[in-house]
Amino acid sequence: MNVNKSLLAIMASALLFSCGGTALVSTPIENIDTLPLKTSELTEAEKKNWGHLDLLTDTIPGMSVDKAYSEIIKNRKGKTVVVAVLDAGMDLAHEDLKNVLWVNEKEIPGNNIDDDNNGYVDDIHGYNFLGDSYNEQLEKTRIVALGLGDEELQQRAKKELEKDTEKALSNKQRYEQLYQAVKNADTEVKTFLGKDSYTKEDLAAIDTENENMIGNVGILTQMLSIKDSISEVLEELNRGITYFAEQLNYHYNVDFNGREIVGDDPYDINDTNYGDGNPQNRVEDESHGTHVAGIIAAQRNNGLGANGVANNVKLMSIRAVPNGDEYDKDIALGIRYAVDNGARIINGSFGKAYSPNAEWVYDAIKYAAEHDVLFVHAAGNSSQDLDDPNNPNFPNDQINNGPEIADNVITVGALTSKYGSEMIASFSNYGAINVDVFAPGSAIYSTMPGNEYEFQGGTSMAAPAVAGVAALIMSYYPDLSAAQVKKIIMQSGLTSNLQVIVGGDADKPKHFKDISKSGKMVNAYNALIMAEAVSKGKIKL
Repeated sequence: MNVNKSLLAIMASALLFSCGGTALVSTPIENIDTLPLKTSELTEAEKKNWGHLDLLTDTIPGMSVDKAYSEIIKNRKGKTVVVAVLDAGMDLAHEDLKNVLWVNEKEIPGNNIDDDNNGYVDDIHGYNFLGDSYNEQLEKTRIVALGLGDEELQQRAKKELEKDTEKALSNKQRYEQLYQAVKNADTEVKTFLGKDSYTKEDLAAIDTENENMIGNVGILTQMLSIKDSISEVLEELNRGITYFAEQLNYHYNVDFNGREIVGDDPYDINDTNYGDGNPQNRVEDESHGTHVAGIIAAQRNNGLGANGVANNVKLMSIRAVPNGDEYDKDIALGIRYAVDNGARIINGSFGKAYSPNAEWVYDAIKYAAEHDVLFVHAAGNSSQDLDDPNNPNFPNDQINNGPEIADNVITVGALTSKYGSEMIASFSNYGAINVDVFAPGSAIYSTMPGNEYEFQGGTSMAAPAVAGVAALIMSYYPDLSAAQVKKIIMQSGLTSNLQVIVGGDADKPKHFKDISKSGKMVNAYNALIMAEAVSKGKIKL
């Protein structure tokens, strides 16, 4: 969201070679890290596209996507790659997505028959494993409510649940109080000034001995330092109230059962006769899958709101992530659905701290690996070191920091647009064992339901950026395996000797190279160059 000055990039092994006249950038780290940081604000165009920009030329730590198109891809025609968005429902009619949707040509729409005998009826653009449900408990709430797992697990979940419930209640009350205070102050100032609206200058000009009015001016002045208008402040506060209310009503509520309307047993992996063939988002607030989809493959250069990373992509929508924690069964079956129906890449922008049936998901990930399908996963937004056994984030590709269970999983942390000590998003998880790479994930502009566009941030936004880069590689170098694509993305990225703030804790900075397995930021330009070299046998991985 901000800016910087820069670097560009080196290969892990300092390889220097030329592919079709385009060489990997080999600027030494010492030169990169001594460049002065940029201090100007991003332009509106840069804000909307910063993840595609180039660190050396634009002084923003994007993935050099635009440079890859202009200097490498140009007018080349690639192979279509199917990318599964395993997420919330997607707006299938969105102006920037409708032309890049996967279509199951073997299925006849709306005839209520499984025409292709794949086990799923009317799955034209994917499948919906949630039925008409949306709000859900967190997994720890289910553990407490249903007595899942052993006594130790139940006690740990209960302790966390009680703490989280108390915090959510306190936060909701604070937001409600602040909302009312701002609303009252706004009304009283408007009455005092005799205006329906006012400016910061109007507030500063109020000169009164009325202590109540002085208080109102103070509140409103403070709020206007955060947002441009009081209406925006009230809207933001109301969103906060809704957020904490949803936590209390659904996520932490042991008496709530969002799965009831689906009609299956979510703890029986063999109970598969549920869901439907319509993975469209069910409610307006169900926007996550649409935003993720746009980052991967919103139609490029069509004059509409956003450009996806990848061209030549068909998006398969798999609705399996509710407003709450996903069920292991849905994720496992969703992965298998994607594999069986032709996806080469699965994007998983979700995660949770408890996974009672993690083995189902592990088996599905191995199944994907056996079928040469890449699984790109978000590292999570808890500001934690995932290498600490107390901070699990499921699903992952290893158990207790042990060896990887498969070679097809790439886990992604989030970058901000400000190169330097603040380039790691404060919310992003990290870890030299459990996080593979970092990619743009803060304030990313992408598609929203109803032909809208919005900025959102999270490792949920960083993962699809990497899925898009993987799709580019597979499109132009289809002979490469999922495991090779993973290695290329990890080895071809940019690195830095800088110390960076992680978890928002400025007192305990870490070297950028030490907070992920690769020590790299993903770079599409370098990845394509390396992919060509691997494809032609010039490099062995």
